[in-house]
Amino acid sequence: MNVSAVLDMPTPEATLSASAMPELRRLIVEATDHEVILSGRVSSYYHKQMAQEAVRHVAGRRRIVNRVAVHR
Repeated sequence: MNVSAVLDMPTPEATLSASAMPELRRLIVEATDHEVILSGRVSSYYHKQMAQEAVRHVAGRRRIVNRVAVHR
């Protein structure tokens, strides 16, 4: 993979910011070299899972830690 391809890859933060689901755009994303941490609040377990799946393809080999709380 060349440098320009790496620079063009979306980040986990950008992926959630561009989500069609408003609840996902409000979540906090902390990305390190080893993990992607999701936190914040959503109204359903469906949205919690959708946040995790949305960043999966851009997380690479980093572990995804889903700390999103569900409040109905």
